[in-house]
Amino acid sequence: MNTATKGTTSRASSAFTSLFRRVGGWGSQHKYSPLDHDGEASEGGGTSESQTQALLPNGESTDDDNLDEESQLQPQKQRSLLYRLVWGDPNKIFVKLVMLLLMVPLFSYLAAASIRVLSPNPVPCDTPELGYQCDRKTTHTWGQYSPFFSVPSEISPSVPDGCRLTFAQVLSRHGARFPTPGKAAAISAVLTKIKTSATWYARDSKFIKNYNYVLGVDHLTAFGEQEMVNSGIKLYQRYSSLIRDYTDPGSLPFVRASGQERVIASAENFTTGLYSALLADKQPPSSALPLPQQEMLIISEAPTANNTMHHGLCRAFEDSITGDEAQAKFIAANFPPITARLNTQFRGVTLSDTDVVSLMDLCPFDTVAYPPPSLTTASSLSEGPNKRISPFCTLFNPQDFTIYDYLQSLGKYYGYGPGNSLASTQGVGYVNELLARLTRSPVVDNTTTNSTLTGNEETFPLNRTVYADFSHDNDMMGILTALRLFEGVSPMSNETIPEKYGKTGDDGLTEKDLFKVGWQVPFAGRVYFEKMVCDSDADGDGKIDENEEKEEMVRILVNDRVVRLNGCGADEEGRCRLGKFVESMEFARKGGDWGRCFG
Repeated sequence: MNTATKGTTSRASSAFTSLFRRVGGWGSQHKYSPLDHDGEASEGGGTSESQTQALLPNGESTDDDNLDEESQLQPQKQRSLLYRLVWGDPNKIFVKLVMLLLMVPLFSYLAAASIRVLSPNPVPCDTPELGYQCDRKTTHTWGQYSPFFSVPSEISPSVPDGCRLTFAQVLSRHGARFPTPGKAAAISAVLTKIKTSATWYARDSKFIKNYNYVLGVDHLTAFGEQEMVNSGIKLYQRYSSLIRDYTDPGSLPFVRASGQERVIASAENFTTGLYSALLADKQPPSSALPLPQQEMLIISEAPTANNTMHHGLCRAFEDSITGDEAQAKFIAANFPPITARLNTQFRGVTLSDTDVVSLMDLCPFDTVAYPPPSLTTASSLSEGPNKRISPFCTLFNPQDFTIYDYLQSLGKYYGYGPGNSLASTQGVGYVNELLARLTRSPVVDNTTTNSTLTGNEETFPLNRTVYADFSHDNDMMGILTALRLFEGVSPMSNETIPEKYGKTGDDGLTEKDLFKVGWQVPFAGRVYFEKMVCDSDADGDGKIDENEEKEEMVRILVNDRVVRLNGCGADEEGRCRLGKFVESMEFARKGGDWGRCFG
């Protein structure tokens, strides 16, 4: 037992089973049914043969011989008028062009209206497959406050041909939440400042006059709950081959959650989604069966507790303010123009740069406070539970949100990521647990692991094929840094934004091009660790020899994006051999810079 566990692990050793929470059945109301986005055009509406004849061009006559006298009177006038409007006089080409141009918006409106009316399955903003896809230019630029979205990958995330998965582990952030107490206080203060002092509001900001701030604090939102249900569904869809028998607890994922309530609730909603998908996948469908019962290990976040998914033991790291300093300098250099423009929205009140940041924070928090709506059924700026994005978002333009996104990334880079020299050390305990699971060998670590838990097969089994861990964004940043995923990334400037930062993953940018926290740890962000066995061609003859040893490969995906591994000779698929990957984790295996924590 390491020295950092004194005073905590003795209690854990005598009653660690009390850390388990039984999971299952709490969310049976969540029913998994694959979304059907296909629609068929309505039948009918075709042109009859007589109508076709009536519209012949170039002066060709229609066959009227079989028409009675009544049908040749008024209908003939209508046909003649229509003929002139459509085919017209060659000398009136300009008039025809104008009419056609006027008809285009009408047809577009009717087409859109018909889609809204006829589509039985409006496209949701948030899906298990792609995450949140509404208003992407805004919602994907909220840094760590962005809802999860699938990040495009330059390497296919599919399992390569000739390989089969043998192991999967997910490390997930909790779902969307309400603001923390400190941020909630800052938001409330700036709203009070405006509403008590403003004597005039511009049109774009007038909604603030009647806006009541009623958001909760810290806890998971309904939006976040659904994110985690979707995450569980997606994990099952991807790794169903590894989850064999829902009646056998040993074949189900082993679940751990860091001890804050929103993290625990996220794990519960995740397992609800996963098991609902599992039951729906049975033949015949077993949706009527109760969800499987499973135990979840909850690890305390007390200040003295050893917890690889929650930092707090390294004093030098906890006292660091490098992230705050970098953000303060960036705000001073980049926010004054935004603040000046926003101050024109009011009279009688002058907002500061930090006030503006708080108003920008309210954009994502006021959006994710409600369940995710459907793309075709919700107005972009409507009030109430069906709104897509908060009206506070309309106070800012896309460039403002690029600056805001960079600000959030800057704080994570220097506070909890590669810009902080002790950040990777905070993640080495978790990395050593990962190595133990990958190799099915005991944990070797003297940093943040709890040896009472990792030394017991009930609280740290090594024989599972699927594991699920739930944590926070700051802790995940330390783990990703310890995994060497950010090696080669250019240091972030705390004054200016590189031009390419306004780009997205759709532009083919990679983690080596820039550091964007929304790509790594958005709400419900997740990291997949995969181990696979692939056919071997040891003699290089291009043929698979069944007698040749199959080699195990390791791969990491961050929010669906395959991240090429560093220091282990990654192949074109971004993977490394298991042995080489373990060797590349030398920094973690040696305990990082743990000694600096208490110097």
